[in-house]
Amino acid sequence: MHTILTDLSLTLPHNAIIGLLGANGAGKTTLMRLIAGSATEFHGEIRLNDETAASIRKSMVSFSEQLAGLNPGMKLNQIADFYDRVYPDFVRADFDKLAQQLELDLQKRLNQLSKGNQRKFTIAITFARHVQLYLLDEPFNGIDSMNRKKIIASIIQWKPEMATILISDHHVTDIANLLDQVIVVQHQTVVAQEKADTIREKHNQSIEDYYESFYEGENEHD
Repeated sequence: MHTILTDLSLTLPHNAIIGLLGANGAGKTTLMRLIAGSATEFHGEIRLNDETAASIRKSMVSFSEQLAGLNPGMKLNQIADFYDRVYPDFVRADFDKLAQQLELDLQKRLNQLSKGNQRKFTIAITFARHVQLYLLDEPFNGIDSMNRKKIIASIIQWKPEMATILISDHHVTDIANLLDQVIVVQHQTVVAQEKADTIREKHNQSIEDYYESFYEGENEHD
């Protein structure tokens, strides 16, 4: 059996935007799947507000990977209708506002969307649920600068009060100004968890320089 993460201990605070940083293959996506309850093969304990059952944790988390498995021929408004039926915490009015803000055509089918519009639709679906924890896995991967700015503005605007967002990205400059904390994953474990202000003020480093310091001397393949 291949080990992806080991000896990992992590606590996420309320009301924070946290960057989950690490090279490709470091285990960021696996960690998110474990937290969300979509990956179940692990030893140890995962608690979300003292709940350990994966079925309960799933109801408390909105994960950007949740579109996986949907029929790619479905129209965006059909997917939104499906979410409205399945998730009691899904607020259709919020989705419609977000979709309009991100200039999405809800009559388009999922497989008709450009990569940028797929990412924007994922953000709209993810934030239309009112939950305590949002997991965003590489939300800007392959997206042009203008669309990145739109998505970042949406994240800031639509984050519910007291909710936490865990966002992974290996292009750190995209998310640095969003972050309250930084978590660095390396060598199959969490090697650092630090407040963004501490990095800037105490360590006198940018978020990007702080992250890259853990990988100095290693070959990182983006």
